[in-house]
Amino acid sequence: MIRIMKYGEEPNSAIFERSTATADVSGAVAEIIQAVRAEGDKALRRFEEKFDHVKLVGLEVTPDELEAAMAKVSPEFLGVLERAGANIRAYHAKQLRSGYVMTQQPGLVVGQRVIPLERVGICVPGSGSGTPLASTVLMNAIPASLAGCGEICMVTPALPDGTISPAILAAAKVAGVDRVFKLGGAQAVAALAYGTETVPRVDKIVGPGGAFVAEAKKQVFGQVAIDMIAGPSEILVVSDAKSDPRYLAADMLSQAEHDKNAAAVLVTDSPALAEAVQREIEAQLPGLAREEIARASIENNGKIIVAEDLKAAIAIANEIAPEHLELCLDDPFDHLAEIRHAGSVFLGRSCPEAMGDYMAGPNHTLPTGGTARFSSPLSVDDFVKKSQYIYYTREAQAAAAADVARFAEVEGLTGHARSAVIRTGDIEP
Repeated sequence: MIRIMKYGEEPNSAIFERSTATADVSGAVAEIIQAVRAEGDKALRRFEEKFDHVKLVGLEVTPDELEAAMAKVSPEFLGVLERAGANIRAYHAKQLRSGYVMTQQPGLVVGQRVIPLERVGICVPGSGSGTPLASTVLMNAIPASLAGCGEICMVTPALPDGTISPAILAAAKVAGVDRVFKLGGAQAVAALAYGTETVPRVDKIVGPGGAFVAEAKKQVFGQVAIDMIAGPSEILVVSDAKSDPRYLAADMLSQAEHDKNAAAVLVTDSPALAEAVQREIEAQLPGLAREEIARASIENNGKIIVAEDLKAAIAIANEIAPEHLELCLDDPFDHLAEIRHAGSVFLGRSCPEAMGDYMAGPNHTLPTGGTARFSSPLSVDDFVKKSQYIYYTREAQAAAAADVARFAEVEGLTGHARSAVIRTGDIEP
């Protein structure tokens, strides 16, 4: 049963505690990465057979396989994918930015260019866990497509029969993915980071995964860019006494069913609501297909925190800095400016977090583990880089050379000073 805790009567360490029950896989991941670097495709096939229990001949999804998968997807679900994709495109299109140029000083031109990454890799958990995350494909690939990336490569583990979930492949087609590889785990990350005979090296790796994927992304960072080191999923609900406890329980369980390490938290100023939600969670758990996972999450990491008032509840939410934050209030927009730290905020009593997972348009790849204090949701910005440029006329450079030289001399860099003034004729070459 989920715990009820009263803020001020429990130690802060208990109120703000997060799940840390993850095994250290760093050594195993390092060995996998080294093997993929040394052996390429041979190592990939070996690891796929070992970890995903599939013996692969071809590592890349062929056009025929893609067409066969598309034929298995119902027109109704394809329509859902297309409507969700349209919403995601519309939202992320607002994030597109162009460079700029400045010419305020005579003879000086400076500017910034925004350049799409040439090739990106997207990790998508497969259907082996029973959750073929087609939504993850849309959320990661559509911003990359809008950014103008030259090639979008996707890795996702195959089923034991060597196929990929039709839902995942259909989402890949809707989202504009260029190539799909039947790979998962640390070996997939290693292949994207270093390249093999079949898998091209990418410039950035994005997307979620388990402990092996997270650790592999950490270890290859620097060789390639990454989006974030994602931890277990989190939801925090702030609610007053007016909310229906059935709705709040359902919203909390929607994240608890992700992972045994997921965290579902309710912060309320109503002790009566806290007890009602506690009872409702117990009533709803048996109806979940993933009851065992959700129950472990609720019992190990879930909590209901009773705060003195709504102001205190929002302060607690900011301190926790959750991945998903629901403001289940009549006037949520009145409190939106008070929220400083959250990955994505869901406003009102009619906006469950699941709406953001699939259809609303904002990204569902969000900072976890309190990193919302300094990190942002995945966006078009994750798929571009910036480059700057500078131009001086001869006259403008001569006018500024003395200031540059003085700066350089203070720093003890006489070579810099010489480089600045040598063009002015003040010293001999």
